[in-house]
Amino acid sequence: MGRIKKKFNSLKKKNRKALVVYLTAGDPNPAKTEEMILALDKAGVDILEIGVPFSDPTADGPIIQAAAQRALKQGATLEGILDMIARVRKTSDIPIVLFGYYNPVFTYGNKRFSVRAKEAGVDGVLVVDLPPEESGELRQFTDREGIDFISLIAPTTGDKRIKGIVKRASGFLYYISLTGVTGTAKPEVSHIRRDMERIREISSLPVAVGFGISTPEQAREIAPLADGIVVGSAFVKLIEENSGKSDLVETVSSFARDLKTALSQ
Repeated sequence: MGRIKKKFNSLKKKNRKALVVYLTAGDPNPAKTEEMILALDKAGVDILEIGVPFSDPTADGPIIQAAAQRALKQGATLEGILDMIARVRKTSDIPIVLFGYYNPVFTYGNKRFSVRAKEAGVDGVLVVDLPPEESGELRQFTDREGIDFISLIAPTTGDKRIKGIVKRASGFLYYISLTGVTGTAKPEVSHIRRDMERIREISSLPVAVGFGISTPEQAREIAPLADGIVVGSAFVKLIEENSGKSDLVETVSSFARDLKTALSQ
């Protein structure tokens, strides 16, 4: 059983919800990213999404776009990120999902990427611009390596398409609570509740809700509707605001603990 499935099973037995946190690898620099991963694990984060910076992140809002540019200027590369995860695996067993766009993976090589990612300790991949109809060229290798292929479902996704998506999805489903790009609006709880009911009728996979969740109060309100919540832009913004401070890692960890506490209430 993979780390992601094991984590959701463990949380379900405790009637707890998963806290999934997104970080842009290399922001503010690669060394700090590695330090924050280990600190967030200790702070109680359940799953980490490690963003692979890309020069044209069309699905991301201005906060994560800016983080990607900063990371690229710091020399972040897919190869370096995989090396970092391999180092993290020496002391941490936290489930890790690589989150990003297809271009860096395609350039690296689908087979080479899949083998290297497995060796490094990657548990899942989420490729935002690779729809199910076109994912076979990568999945033939990631599936073989036992890497979960996380799928996105949006408010505009119809029931027929959801059925097609979940047929081959693994790990968990990522429900996008808003249309548009990341970090630009607040989700509507009533809309999430409606769509969760639709998804539950079709799939038994865990569902994590992301896009727009930025406070412990929002996390507490939305968590009962799903199996977990994803917080991304709020962490990226916090890192940007505190990047030059000596207590950056503790500030980020403290926010994670606040969110985790909210999910436990």
